[in-house]
Amino acid sequence: MSVPVLTFLNNKGGVGKTSLVYHLAWMLPEIGERVLVCDLDPQANLTASFLSEDELESLWDDPASNRTVFQCVAPLIKVGDIHEPCVHQAADALGLIPGDLALSGFEDNLSSEWPNALEESNLYRPFRILSAFWQIMQAGAKEMEASIILADVGPNLGALNRSALIATDHVVVPLGADLFSLQGLHNLGPTLARWRREWSKRRANWQEPDFELPKGAMSPIGYIVQQHGVQLGRPVKAYDKWVNRMPEAYASRLMDEKKGPFAQTPAHDKLCIATVKHYRSLVPMAQEARKPIFELTSADGAIGAHAAAVREAYKDFRKLAKSISERVTAAA
Repeated sequence: MSVPVLTFLNNKGGVGKTSLVYHLAWMLPEIGERVLVCDLDPQANLTASFLSEDELESLWDDPASNRTVFQCVAPLIKVGDIHEPCVHQAADALGLIPGDLALSGFEDNLSSEWPNALEESNLYRPFRILSAFWQIMQAGAKEMEASIILADVGPNLGALNRSALIATDHVVVPLGADLFSLQGLHNLGPTLARWRREWSKRRANWQEPDFELPKGAMSPIGYIVQQHGVQLGRPVKAYDKWVNRMPEAYASRLMDEKKGPFAQTPAHDKLCIATVKHYRSLVPMAQEARKPIFELTSADGAIGAHAAAVREAYKDFRKLAKSISERVTAAA
C-alpha cells in the first residue's frame, strides 16, 4: 500500500508556501505522524531551510550520492533507471529528500515523454520517467516507514509540476490575501482537472503495467490563507476585499461547485483549513537558528513578547497539523 502524498501548490509565488511546508513537516511528528518531505522545486528553498550552505555544497557536488531528487532521476536522462534515494534524517520521525537546482534540466524529458505514454508499444520508459517522482517518494517513505509525504513544488504549471501532481493524492492550496492569489485559483482548478483526466487516459493505455503507477488523484482537501492581518500598511478593508472572495473562487474552480451558496468569509468556510499568521518578528530568529518558529527558545532571542508569540505559534501549527492529518485520513 502506498503512502499518501500531500502537495502544496499555488501557481502564484510569494504566499509563504515553502515556509508552511517546513513548519508542518516539524509539527506533524508532534501529533504522531512519521513525515517524509520531498523538495520538487528547482529553487530548492525548502532544502535550504533544513541544510546549511556547507551541507548543500557537499550534497550538490557529489552527483553519485543519490541524496537529491535530481540525482535519483538523472540516470533516466540517459539509458539508466531510477536510483533509490538516500533520505536525509532531519529528526527521528522526519526525513528529507533534498531538492536540487539541476532538477529543471529534467523538465524536457518529462515534456517529451508525455505524448509517448499514449503510444501503442514501448510504454515502459515513458511511464518510468513520468512516474519517477512518485517512485522515489514511495521508496524513501518505505525506507523510513513514513506515514505521510509532503511535497513542495514551484509556483508554475509546467511539466515538472505536472509529474509532481501525478504523484499526488491530496492538494493543499496556500493563498495570500491579494488579487494574484485569487487569479491563481482561476488557473489552478482547470489545470488540475485536465492533468487528472489526461493521466487517467494514459494509465488506461498501459493495461498491464510492469510496475505500480500512481493514481494521480490530485484531490483538493482545502486552502490555507497565509499572512493574516494588515500588510504593508494596507487598510483592513483592502485585505477583506480579496480574502472574502476566496470561498467562492476555491469552491467553483477547485471543487467545481458553481451554484453555491458560498461562505461569506474563510472563517465560515468548511473548505478553508486555517488562516495562518505571519509571525513576522520571529522569522529572522528562526532562519538564523535554522529551526521552526515554534521551537525558538530564550537562547535564540525569544524572550518577553517573542516568547509569548512562540507559544502561540506552537498552538496554531499544532491545530493546523491535526486538521490536515484528519482531512487526509478522511479523504483516504
